[in-house]
Amino acid sequence: MTALGPGDVEALTALDATAQAQLVRTGEATAEDLVTAAVTRVEALDPQLNAVVTPAFERALDQVKAGLPDGPFTGVPYLLKDLVTEQEGVPLREGSVFLRDHVSRHDQELVRRLRAAGLVILGKTATSEFGMSPTCESVLYGPTRNPWDTTRTTGGSSGGSAAAVAARMVPAAHGNDVGGSLRFPASCCGLFGLKPNRARVPLGAAYGDAFGGWACEHALTRSVRDCAALLDAVAGPEPGDPYPAPSAPGPFADQVRREPGRLRIAFSRRPAEGHPVHADCLAALDDALGLLAGLGHELVEAELPGLTPDVGDAIGTVYGGTLSWILAYWIRELGREPRPDELEPLTRAYWEHGLRLTGGDYLLAVTTLQRFARTTARFLGRFDTWLTPTLAQPPLLLGEMTSTEDQPLRAAERSAPFVAFPAVVANITGAPAMSVPLYWSGAGLPIGVHFLGRVGDEATLLRLAAQLERARPWADRRPDRPTTPTWHDPAARASLEEGPPVAPANGDGHDGDDAG
Repeated sequence: MTALGPGDVEALTALDATAQAQLVRTGEATAEDLVTAAVTRVEALDPQLNAVVTPAFERALDQVKAGLPDGPFTGVPYLLKDLVTEQEGVPLREGSVFLRDHVSRHDQELVRRLRAAGLVILGKTATSEFGMSPTCESVLYGPTRNPWDTTRTTGGSSGGSAAAVAARMVPAAHGNDVGGSLRFPASCCGLFGLKPNRARVPLGAAYGDAFGGWACEHALTRSVRDCAALLDAVAGPEPGDPYPAPSAPGPFADQVRREPGRLRIAFSRRPAEGHPVHADCLAALDDALGLLAGLGHELVEAELPGLTPDVGDAIGTVYGGTLSWILAYWIRELGREPRPDELEPLTRAYWEHGLRLTGGDYLLAVTTLQRFARTTARFLGRFDTWLTPTLAQPPLLLGEMTSTEDQPLRAAERSAPFVAFPAVVANITGAPAMSVPLYWSGAGLPIGVHFLGRVGDEATLLRLAAQLERARPWADRRPDRPTTPTWHDPAARASLEEGPPVAPANGDGHDGDDAG
């Protein structure tokens, strides 16, 4: 590796992906410089944070030495979330002891597009088991810690990627979202998190869609321009996709440079099911409302209609049915069923619930949710976006959203007040949504605000986010963490390359929670 001093590492890792790529284009830095700086940062911080669970540093350097394509992010280091995204020859464990020995046999189309953009993949990041939790505390990996306060959750299920980006290990990292899994960690870790429109980014080659179209792939970033340019690099249909996304009005990167105009923004302070909202989350909302009013936007207090109990029941049916599909898929791939100690208690409970459902139950739930999606579309026909806090509470202490053998549903029960605002509406409807990091509490914890957009309209959200970023820059806010270099220690390096230890699935383990 290139020898970089502490000042070089600090200077390089402080830049967003767009700025890092510009250094490579102008010859002010090499791809090896960027990768070395990122690896140095990972080795310094990951022992405390537990974000990078499958290092692939030598593989990344080999990629650099073999020559990189000329793309918008040539030489920029990147991390993949260890969920869904297959990279040939690299383990895919999805946070589960059941998959601890699985190695991918193909590249997902998204991975091919990321490489074509010139990104250098350094490894994989922690997730909850099968992504079914808004915290990253799996039995397989152990807890991933928030760089802003290592006693607290990163959010989930893209929490490993969020921790890595917030800690400046990499400027951006992959995540995916079936109910808030990009947006929750963005809020908890002080990042920008956009869930794109349904089908904007393909899920092939293994999947046409996932979660009945709820699952979306994208990234966690520190800057809005990185988010937009990354979306340009990977968006677009793949032959055989089951349905298309609505057409975009040109490159997403162009939207960041455009003013949004005067928007009509609905907002609400009330979460679903009457859960209380922490004062810091309400303060974050009020702060955003003041900023938006100062920017000239029209603000209207309005509740999202249609969130009736039957919609909540239908959401539960889809989660249960999909978890049974996930297990059926992996049982087929691995050629065996999981042993009792290979699944976490919450996963087993959801699986058993899913096995009791019929095809008719699932399709009735889909019918209910499609009706709700039409109600939401009519509501957003009157507004440009709908604003709420992203979460109803600041990042919770680790261990608060975990299950045990005696209480398998404890995680779901404890997470419900945390994720009380209906981020899953974006997944149900297919619409884009984003968490924007405008506020930090008195305790120094980031708290995001959430904007739900209209179907197909990432452009308005990106224009608005860029305007907010200009008015209230957040990228220079960073957590301070101690450094403990390990990568150049051969014993520690061997331990990292072997991957995380596998803990037994018992009542003392940290388990998943309601889907993230």
